[in-house]
Parts: sequence; structure tokens; C-alpha cells
Amino acid sequence: HDWTVWKGGPWTQGPTLLQSLNLLAGFDLNAADDVEFVHLVTEAMKLSFADREAYYGDPTQVGIPIDTLLSAEYADARRALISASASTDQRPGRLPGYEHWVDAALAHASEAYQPTDQIGAGEPTMAHLTEKRGDTVHLDVIDRWGNMVSATPSGGWLQSSPVVPGLGMPLNTRAQMFWLEEGLPTSLAPGRRPRTTLSPSMARAPDGSELAFGTPGGDQQDQWQLIYLLRLVHHGMNLQEAIDAPLFHTAHFQSSFYPRETRPGHLMIEPGFGPEAIANLQARGHKIEQAEPWTVGRLTAARRQPDGLLHAAATPRLMQAYAIGR
Repeated sequence: HDWTVWKGGPWTQGPTLLQSLNLLAGFDLNAADDVEFVHLVTEAMKLSFADREAYYGDPTQVGIPIDTLLSAEYADARRALISASASTDQRPGRLPGYEHWVDAALAHASEAYQPTDQIGAGEPTMAHLTEKRGDTVHLDVIDRWGNMVSATPSGGWLQSSPVVPGLGMPLNTRAQMFWLEEGLPTSLAPGRRPRTTLSPSMARAPDGSELAFGTPGGDQQDQWQLIYLLRLVHHGMNLQEAIDAPLFHTAHFQSSFYPRETRPGHLMIEPGFGPEAIANLQARGHKIEQAEPWTVGRLTAARRQPDGLLHAAATPRLMQAYAIGR
């Protein structure tokens, strides 16, 4: 469709959005109804995030096969795994020479992790609808000259950055995304960045318009952003319409945050899709968790047209975001 999309490298989860776009290129999303759209996008995200768990990490220290993961040939082979029914399996691709990474990811996903109520555990961002004093934020900025920023700052709170006893220093909250076993792209090592969820986005439309967009939301960030971009491209929505449309995401794959749970087949969906569509998705095998109205997604966006006209949009959900021009 002649769009160009920019994402962070594999030490973020950004390439999952690009992998999902490659997978979905083989389907006619323009003709898909709500049920087919939600199903196809969810199944594509399950495959992309399975690869995240197996292959992503700090490319300055580990040889990540990102070119293969983003190739059309790889997407063609993986696309055949998407059927009319919801998958409940973890299915990372098995690339030659990386089998031990895949086996480790599958082993991690199969382990039963016990949650805790202790301070320092989990992800503040999606502690659903509770009062918070610190959290991930996202901002999109365009200045008068057309310079653009898409940024998702996070991690500066002590709630999930426990102080090491006897040392007086806190661990960064993203350190919980390391594994302590050796030989993996996300193994704990000196100077290595954890594979983070923070994932701002930029894109250029065929008419030359340039877009900065993003959201807080941990593992949901690139899911909501993918859905947003697809609605701009395939559904002809404007910036605000695409944000206001009902959202969904899956926790099928292993969470980035303690207790690192997996919820095979899970699909959280806003009721705006309607009871008939939600029932049809459940009939396909999706394990539905219906969200409260207007609670899924934290998206914002800003766009500059070739003539310099600026547009901005922000989610009304939970009354946390603003679109401002001057």
C-alpha cells in the first residue's frame, strides 16, 4: 500500500509490528468484516510475539536474525499457520542454528509462575483502572519546521524497581525481562540492554504525509499501534476515528513482566464490537475477556501533510491524553 513504517530494533518489541504487517499482507483486510479483521490480526500477532520471545534482544551484543524475521519469504512460510480457528499454541519460527533459543522460549512459556502481591512486581502500566502515581507515558511532537518526535519514556518509578539489599541501588524495572540462564539473546550480561516493550512509531503515507504515533501499555503497545495503522490504511479512518474505534489485544504469549504469565488463546476486546461479533470470535476458539467500555488503548498521534498542515488526535479513554496545537 506504499506506506513506510519505522520501528525500533529488536532490543525493543518494535519489529513485532513489522512482522505482523508482513503476515497480514497476504490477506484482503479491505474486505474483512469485524470478526475476520479481529481474528486475522490477533493470529498474526500471536506468531510475531512468539518470535519476540525466541529471538529479540540487544543487537549490539547478540547476533539477532532480524533480516530473516522481516523477510517476505519468512512471512510467507509463517502465514500458512493462520487458520479460521484461534490458536492456543506458542509457535515461534524455528530458524537453523537458533533452535536452542526457540526451545528455551517454549520452556519458559510452559512454566507456571506464581504471582505475588509484593511491591516491585509486575507492570504498573496495566494495573487495570487502579490509581497510580507513576507510569509509562507517550508523546508525539511536530514543530513548525516539520521535525518530529515519537517517544515512550518509562521506568523511572520505584514501585517495580526494588532496591538491592545492602547496596542501596534500585534495579531498573525492565531488568525483569532478562533471563538468568546463559546463551540466550535476553540473558543477563554486563552492559546489555533488556528486551523492552517501549515502542514508539513513525510512518509515511503515499501522499507524503508523515505520522508519529504510539501508546503506553507494555506488551499491548505494538498490538494497539498495529490495529491503529491498519485502520488508517484499510478502513479509511482519520486520526481520531482510528483511535476511537473499538480495540482489542491478546495475552496469548508470555508476558514481559513478572510473573511472566501466558494465557493461551486469550483475547481482550471492547464491547463496542457488539455481542454478535464477540460471540462469533468465541465460536472460533478465542478465549474472550470483555473489557469495560472505553478502557483499552492509550493511543495518540500527530501528522504533518506535505503542505505543512498539522493534525493531532488523542484517546478519550480514561481521560489521560490531549491533542494540542499552537
